[in-house]
Amino acid sequence: MKKIFLLFLLLAVSGVRATADEGMWLLPYIQQLNIADMKAKGLVLDADDIYNPDRESLMDAVIIFGGGCTGEIISPDGLIITNHHCGYGSIQSLSTVEHNYLRDGFWTNNRAEEIPAPGLAIMFVRKMVDITSEVLPKEPTNESMRSRIISDNLAVIERAYRERHPGMQVLSRSMFAGNEYFLFVYERFSDVRLVGTPPESIGKFGGDTDNWMWPRHTGDFALFRVYADRYGSPAEYSPQNIPLHTPKYLTISIQGYEENDFAMVMGFPGSTNRYMTSWEIDRLVNVDNANRIFLRGVRQEILAKNMASSDMVRIQYASKYASSSNYWKNAIGMNQALADLNVRARKAEQEAQLRRWIAADPEREAEYGMALDIIASDALGTIPLTARKIQQYISEGITRSIEILNIARMTASALGLWAEPNTYNLDALKRSAETFYRDFNEPTDRSVAGAMLRVMMDSIRVADLPLFFATDIVGRFGGDIERFVDNLYDNSIFASQQRFDAAMANPDFAGLLNDPAVLIARGLQYDDINRFVAPARSSVMSINEAYRLYIKSLMEWQPEIKFYPDANSTMRLTYGSIVPYSSGGRNFPLYTTLAGVLAKEDRSNPIEFTVDERLKELYNSKDFGPYAVNGNIPVNFISNNDITGGNSGSPVLNAKGELLGLAFDGNWEAMSGDILFEPNVQRTISVDIRYVLFIIDKFAGAGYLLDEMTIK
Repeated sequence: MKKIFLLFLLLAVSGVRATADEGMWLLPYIQQLNIADMKAKGLVLDADDIYNPDRESLMDAVIIFGGGCTGEIISPDGLIITNHHCGYGSIQSLSTVEHNYLRDGFWTNNRAEEIPAPGLAIMFVRKMVDITSEVLPKEPTNESMRSRIISDNLAVIERAYRERHPGMQVLSRSMFAGNEYFLFVYERFSDVRLVGTPPESIGKFGGDTDNWMWPRHTGDFALFRVYADRYGSPAEYSPQNIPLHTPKYLTISIQGYEENDFAMVMGFPGSTNRYMTSWEIDRLVNVDNANRIFLRGVRQEILAKNMASSDMVRIQYASKYASSSNYWKNAIGMNQALADLNVRARKAEQEAQLRRWIAADPEREAEYGMALDIIASDALGTIPLTARKIQQYISEGITRSIEILNIARMTASALGLWAEPNTYNLDALKRSAETFYRDFNEPTDRSVAGAMLRVMMDSIRVADLPLFFATDIVGRFGGDIERFVDNLYDNSIFASQQRFDAAMANPDFAGLLNDPAVLIARGLQYDDINRFVAPARSSVMSINEAYRLYIKSLMEWQPEIKFYPDANSTMRLTYGSIVPYSSGGRNFPLYTTLAGVLAKEDRSNPIEFTVDERLKELYNSKDFGPYAVNGNIPVNFISNNDITGGNSGSPVLNAKGELLGLAFDGNWEAMSGDILFEPNVQRTISVDIRYVLFIIDKFAGAGYLLDEMTIK
């Protein structure tokens, strides 16, 4: 089995020794690379207990939950635990003003009461294979030919695996910017049902104020169950489906932890950029994050105002607001941490040393000499920066913000309006539209549209914006955005479900083509694509080649250092210890308690810091069951595991592979961690499994669920 590597070059440059606490490891290589160090840190298990392609292992109990989170199986009957914020969209979609599960929580008394969550699916990883030797060209070639060969080889390999694994999903992923390739086989289950969720006052306690902050006091968990047909195979929802029998599930430990105890996390980290260069950091701070902070801030202010005025609108937009706000605050924290931790200068020093090493050998100069220059030019060139800003304004200001255009685009695509109309499934379109309109409020969307279009016209030349700005907003309405927006919402069939349903009763293709929302959506889809996207794509090949050679040069420069690939939503393992930290002259605690929850209550901020009366009663009566430590319930704790977005809901496991808690956040002082791991301050924030069990048992009165778990 070939060698894989660990990225810690920047700390090597600064003279700091690498530790195994950094690293998002591909499981097939832990035997060769990690197991000795893991055992030295306290691991009791063998590598085969964690990952074994030939028998059950811990890997089989860890799942992809929804579109971008992790979950784990905690009973033989398919019981799933993940973060409350991972299940938030499903909980929101199942909520109504009469049955507000976000506000009030939801608990079943038996399996018959479990609620199907439409659109929610989970996936098991059934196989991971290193296919690098089968994919890469056998002989040196130019980049264009190399790309074609790789694409052809991947198609052949994926087809072969689909034939061997019928009904499963096969996905190949590039590692190290195309220097290596892995193939993954997934089994997807789409009948997933809500079992239990605490109210927001527990599951989202602290809200946006505490997001990314430590200390935290959030009961960030929810329970679901996966169902299958009677043969244990994936099936669409049916009352006849039964809970999936899962031979491998996690054992739960209520013995807790001590400082410096071993801890590991398994999950599906979404994206890191540990190879990001100093020039890209400049662009990230001054363009990408700056635009995201500004544009999302404008939209979120409107959403918050509308949500505060109506319970219905609050339910409709709760998940949308939370998703937007999460990475809005992330961008703010990242910019601050990048500056506080001097990350750009440390990257620049590494690049200078790498350049000197490359220049010292003519062959190295010939192969690698241009890579960093191409990356720098792409990151900071005037044309790329202008195009990137415009693309981001379109993405944040229109595509992500103006919802009426999204339903118009979905309908046009489903009906083939922009191509020769084909056979279409009108019933499927109506079902999708019903889902859309359930969480759509026309006055809110109208307000957002007006604000975002005004921001775009104030920030970018009309000539550089999508064509409808010049032809419609300026040409037809004399620059009057309010009149343009009123015309759009007053005349489009997509402004309400009633209009949409009436139009779909007997679709008029010619009329739909002239709908104002369809006209704008079509322009964005076709007329503007060549102006804003195609020019950027023309340089993709050279940038891809530059990155591949840059990373290859890093590996060759310091062969004694092991590297790991950036996160890309594939299963990884990280390990380290449960340890506190200090920052800015402040010592932070290892864990928080229920007493801290009560102390944090703030009646001036009831949405974020209300403590449920039932929780107060339990605390005052000290009815803690077996979950207390020193007369209190531990709520959240921290470890130095290396995680990022996508790890939300990941199991935090002790040395025996038993569940200690669920990872759900990182800390403010190390918000730059996706770019450079900071061992002294970077921490994973997790909800303690004892708090979870306490809430299920004592608060919710759903202790029967504990009977199907294995608790030590």
